[in-house]
Amino acid sequence: MIRDEGRDGAVALDEKGEVSAVTTGAAWVIGGGSGIGRGVAIALAASAEHVIVSGRRESELASTARAIREVGGRASALALDVGDADMVVAAAQEIIRRHGAVRTLVYSAGTNVPNRFWSNGAPEDYERVLDVNLTGAVRAVHAVLPGMRSGRDGLIVLVSSWAGWTFAPTAGAAYLTSKTALGALAETINAEERLNGVRATHFCPGEVETEILDTRPNPPSRAERDLMLNADDVGEAVRWIADQPARICVNEIVITPTANTSYA
Repeated sequence: MIRDEGRDGAVALDEKGEVSAVTTGAAWVIGGGSGIGRGVAIALAASAEHVIVSGRRESELASTARAIREVGGRASALALDVGDADMVVAAAQEIIRRHGAVRTLVYSAGTNVPNRFWSNGAPEDYERVLDVNLTGAVRAVHAVLPGMRSGRDGLIVLVSSWAGWTFAPTAGAAYLTSKTALGALAETINAEERLNGVRATHFCPGEVETEILDTRPNPPSRAERDLMLNADDVGEAVRWIADQPARICVNEIVITPTANTSYA
């Protein structure tokens, strides 16, 4: 069930209280309850007509929706398990029924496991990571593409990782495979759907201070986390992509902390 809350109309205010640009149609952020997805959803509220946040945890989704309303946006919370193909289709159909075609899809659902190496991992862990990080994205893209095609306008941002842009051995085989594959997925969308006005971005952030860090075999210290990107940094970068004219396709973008430990 969608919970629909927020201001009337489709005009957003910027930080000075002035009217900002409005993106026609709905923005759907999957994985929007926490971490990067939450930062993206709040940032998009400044220019999107309506932001729908999805994920498995209803309390976190409700918190993000409240934060969007606090900055003058319009938001809905829609619980969703990306591993359930029928649920993804049903969610997309409900969004379309209530808000029209999804103009912007941001797929930010992602996971990893502590036992991620060939020496200690298991096939079922590999399958779970790929299902959330990659197959869930495919399900979501399939669900929104018809509406984007018919409107001849659509943006798909696939939140990947530094590990999806270059080899990062500590991420583990499943995470590396899933995030690298998102780059190929974005390019197939750009190659096949460009004449329909649909464009995709392979978005590759370096270390971001979110809860996924706790899945590492050796989670970083507080001091190390303080040097990382935060969810708001990533959100503003995604908003910049979304605010570009429809004639512009940002095929891939990489953003890292200045103190990038991947170089260590």
